[in-house]
Amino acid sequence: MPGLSGRMSTVVKAKISKLLDRAEDPAETLEYSYQKQIELLQNVKKGIADVVTSKKRLQLQEEKLQQQMLKLDTQARQALAAGNEELARVALERKNVAQTELQSLDGQIAQLEQQQEQMTASEQKLRTKIEQFRSKKEVIKAQYSAAEAQVRISEAATGVGEEMADVGLAMQRALDKTENMKARADAVQELEAAGTFEDLTALGSGEDDIDRQLRQLSSSSAVDEELAKMKAELGTGSAPAGELGAGGAGGGAGASGAAGGAAQQQAGASEGQAP
Repeated sequence: MPGLSGRMSTVVKAKISKLLDRAEDPAETLEYSYQKQIELLQNVKKGIADVVTSKKRLQLQEEKLQQQMLKLDTQARQALAAGNEELARVALERKNVAQTELQSLDGQIAQLEQQQEQMTASEQKLRTKIEQFRSKKEVIKAQYSAAEAQVRISEAATGVGEEMADVGLAMQRALDKTENMKARADAVQELEAAGTFEDLTALGSGEDDIDRQLRQLSSSSAVDEELAKMKAELGTGSAPAGELGAGGAGGGAGASGAAGGAAQQQAGASEGQAP
């Protein structure tokens, strides 16, 4: 489907552009551009050197043709002086051919000289442009470095930087764990003081708090019952409800008998003492 493929292509290009934007370093980009311009300048210089070399080669060929023309002219004159007109004609024909080639070379040399001048002017303009770019490049790099340092300092001071944010999150997690541990320690200490926790390392029957409370209640009841019995036996307290009838009657008879015996002993003693 054309629509779907177009959207996918747009999304992929957008993702790639975003990744490239993150990975792009202005300083590196400027240095790369500067190096490419230097390479271009070197290529222009090489082209100028090639043009000059070609011109020099044509100039050497031109000198040879001029020497050849002079030689042919001399030979034609010598042949004509010797009465050999035909040989003189041949020499002059060769001279004309050399002269035609020489004219062609003159045109080619003129074109190369014009091309050399144009390339030299272009090389000078390019050199000036590269020098300006180099100066501007250094200024931009310095500005970018200063701005980057300022951003890092500001992010570090305000804590909004990625690294500082990670440090802040780590500190917050440490504080949260510390607070949780303190709260847990306080809770354990409070429950321990209240007797909620038992000593798991102690050897025993394994009874829980409810069992202990029930056992203490039973023990207290037995102690109260035994104390009541002792009070009843000693006559310092009332007996339990089940023993009040028999115990009370027996106790009264015993007390009356004891009182009567004491009275009789006292009377006998008085009689023995009388004259």
